[in-house]
Amino acid sequence: MPREVVVTGMGMITSLGLSLEENWKNLCEGKSGVTRITSFDVSECVTRIAARVPENFEELSRKYIRKRAAGQMTRVARMCVTSAKMAVEDAAIDFDKVDRSRCCVIIGVVNTGNSSVEQGTTLQNTVFKSMSNSMPAWISLEYQLTGPSFAVNTACASSAYALSLGLEMIRTGQADVALVGGADSIINPEEIRGFNALYALSTANEVPEQASKPFSKDRDGFVIGEGSGMLVLEEKSNALLRGAKIYAEVAGYALTSEGYNIMAPLTDGEGMARTMHLAIKNAGLAPENIDYINAHGTSTELNDRYETMAIKKIFGERAYRIPVSSSKSMIGHTIGAAGAVEAIITALALDRGVIPPTINYRCPDPDLDLDYVPNVSRQATIRCALSNSFGFGGHNATIVLKK
Repeated sequence: MPREVVVTGMGMITSLGLSLEENWKNLCEGKSGVTRITSFDVSECVTRIAARVPENFEELSRKYIRKRAAGQMTRVARMCVTSAKMAVEDAAIDFDKVDRSRCCVIIGVVNTGNSSVEQGTTLQNTVFKSMSNSMPAWISLEYQLTGPSFAVNTACASSAYALSLGLEMIRTGQADVALVGGADSIINPEEIRGFNALYALSTANEVPEQASKPFSKDRDGFVIGEGSGMLVLEEKSNALLRGAKIYAEVAGYALTSEGYNIMAPLTDGEGMARTMHLAIKNAGLAPENIDYINAHGTSTELNDRYETMAIKKIFGERAYRIPVSSSKSMIGHTIGAAGAVEAIITALALDRGVIPPTINYRCPDPDLDLDYVPNVSRQATIRCALSNSFGFGGHNATIVLKK
């Protein structure tokens, strides 16, 4: 029998806060973290808004990362390591009492953040800052963990892949503890200009907090976010034995490739539907067991349309009774961190019986007619939930979490 896997610790840094509780409070209150970009000159960018982590992050990171090590990390890596240490603190796990060779670290990494806006890059640290494996390496070094430690890159699904692989390693007896998650920031002029050239970003600069509007008729592209999310996964019986707090069970997952288009999802959401179907099956559940979906919900034309179609394919008439919300309406699209950040939000929704809303839902699209939890959070009893992540290149992931 596969071993059961639970979440015992979480750390989260986004534009809405530098702690799990601050983020959760602001998410439930429907606040937006999107503001005008002031950290560099945006005069040549069509998009001039983003959901940026608060400026006092660096002050927080100094509490968790030694000065010499911090100088060898990018800001993105510091976000990753800081949220990892917060997750370990939250789990109250003592690695002196755990077999370190059975602890793995898997991080979703799209890029390291060593961009034109990165500060303090020198000849002495440029290699370390550019290494895509640096984030799992720094975490393994911090706790002297000697199990597998690696990065995975599947675009916007990267950290959902990392979580899935950590689940599988514990399930199959290859590890007892997995530190999984991701961190990212593409708030820099070159990547903004690149996404503008693809017509993928919102250009609603006038009122930044209203720019990310998933499932709305007037949606005009995603808003870039940044941040990190880290989870401690443990084999359930070990977690119970040490009296750990348990947020949720990670019941199943699916990872698929669409083999279709480098940017666009498979027509009519076929690939998304297949991923959700396989994830529910992997968890040993049926569609009628699912009570909530944390959508990929990017606020782009095709994603929102096809994700809605995919949900209808899987759930039929019941799709109209399942709450679906997009955290990206508040924190933007955190790219490589999105899967982990949104899995954390889903776990908190299960644990606390509250569904965060999809904000800025003021202009319904008649073709998108599900319950998107518009504008206001909602109390609900959730037994099982899905967290969807769909990335450029056709990389799809769905995580199944149980109360």
